[in-house]
Amino acid sequence: MNTHNLTNDILLIDNLNYKGKKVNIYLSMTKEINLYDLEKLCDSVGWVRRPFRKVRTAIEHSFLIISLFHTYNNYNHLIGFARATSDCAFNATIWDVVVHPDFQGKGLGKALMDQVIKQLRLADITTITLFADPQVIAFYKSLGFMNDPDGVKGMFWYPR
Repeated sequence: MNTHNLTNDILLIDNLNYKGKKVNIYLSMTKEINLYDLEKLCDSVGWVRRPFRKVRTAIEHSFLIISLFHTYNNYNHLIGFARATSDCAFNATIWDVVVHPDFQGKGLGKALMDQVIKQLRLADITTITLFADPQVIAFYKSLGFMNDPDGVKGMFWYPR
């Protein structure tokens, strides 16, 4: 992530210990994401690479973007990301929640999701959904997400 003015960013965590150094963790809601930094972040958790053009389009058309970063040597290092799409009235779906492995287990995933939910609720969105890989279901359940109580199952269509 390129350096930018921190005045619009929120100091999320002051003096987090990282590799023997104290770093400040900031939260940003700008859509100005460096796609190379996002790709590196996604690589760090083993996600399949996606074409930049499509990632850029997805970000541009998202209802909400939240990123986490720390600044070191005057450079912002992207360490967390999430986005949501919405019909802007009733429903939103959270996508692409990722925290760099070096920063997992420090409460940043919860802080990131808390902010996503907070912003969606401020927009009066009442139904928030997401898709979860099996290894993170317990994490999302700890945040209050549940399997659909009416037994509704997600369905998918893929080109053949």
